[in-house]
Amino acid sequence: MRKIINTVIAIVIILGAVLYANHLVKSNNRVKPPAKKVVKTVFAETAQNGPVPISITTNGLLMAKNRFELFAEVQGILKNGTREFKPGQIFKKGDLLINIDAQEFRASLVSARSNFQNTIAGMMADLKLDYPRAYDQWNGFLADFDLEKPLPALPEIMDKKAEFFIAGRGVTSAYYAIKNLEERLVKYSIRAPYDGVLASASVTEGTLVRPGQNLGEFIATDVYELMLSIAPDASDYLNIGDAVSLRARAGDRTFSGTVTRINKRVDPTTQMVQVFVETRDPSLKEGMYLEAEINAGSVEDAILMSRKLLIDESSIYAVKDGLIVLLDVRPVYFMPNKMVVRGIADGSMVLTQPVAGAHSGMMVQVFDAQKGVNNDEIISQQQKTSTEN
Repeated sequence: MRKIINTVIAIVIILGAVLYANHLVKSNNRVKPPAKKVVKTVFAETAQNGPVPISITTNGLLMAKNRFELFAEVQGILKNGTREFKPGQIFKKGDLLINIDAQEFRASLVSARSNFQNTIAGMMADLKLDYPRAYDQWNGFLADFDLEKPLPALPEIMDKKAEFFIAGRGVTSAYYAIKNLEERLVKYSIRAPYDGVLASASVTEGTLVRPGQNLGEFIATDVYELMLSIAPDASDYLNIGDAVSLRARAGDRTFSGTVTRINKRVDPTTQMVQVFVETRDPSLKEGMYLEAEINAGSVEDAILMSRKLLIDESSIYAVKDGLIVLLDVRPVYFMPNKMVVRGIADGSMVLTQPVAGAHSGMMVQVFDAQKGVNNDEIISQQQKTSTEN
């Protein structure tokens, strides 16, 4: 009997637990919260095509426009010229830069002139008898003859017989041999072709120099050139005479320059075009590293945008009816941070700043400065959904 009672009690307890659990399940009706849809705030502006000024920014090393390497063409002991032959020494136009000892060579030249004078004097008696007109001309030549000065010009002989007679005496050949020596004597001295400074010197006073030896480098300090490397497509916008703004990397000084030459050859190594800018300023020095900004005209019917906005090299994002759309564009010129594009219709609302996770069809709202919307706004939309378990 007790066993039957315990069995009944257990069954009642189990049924009660099942009924209670079923009641709890039926009474637990969860209501899902409203779905939240994120609408990003984007920065955009209305596109307006027009002329876009092209600015090319690059850099290069400043070099003196007028410069020449000094080489010895003769042999001798180097002597100082007007001033000491040392780097940084300033010379005026015509000042003696280099003076190589030429005493021995000058003595041989004077000896050659003396022999030439004796040759002429030896034929004067024959000229007076046979060619009196030629005699008068050569007599004047002898009167002007000076052993320490360059030979005067040869008399112009109209009589061919007299000319052959003089040539047969070796006068003509001796004359031009001496003129050759006189030209060589000039090479013992080098004078400054313009105002400038000795940039480098590889020899000092007392050094024995030989033909072909490098002696130093002389530069002018009034005009400088800056060689710039420009991309070939950018060089198409450049013209001779374009204004250039130059700035030294050290300090805040600026200088003005002008494009003077544009190379029509692309460097096969760098695939760049050389552009030369001329500038004048007393404070400039050769070897300075300058940054150049060239105003290279403008591109018509285009828009200036950030390079970060370019998608797959041929598209940008725009906003239409609250959705992001993809517009095809044609970039025509690239700057370091900007680009010039064509193909955008006037009035289009184009993004001005990149949007993280942007895609075509994305719902957005345009930033309104007057309302002060400056963050992503969460807009809750109630959805009437119910879940039954």
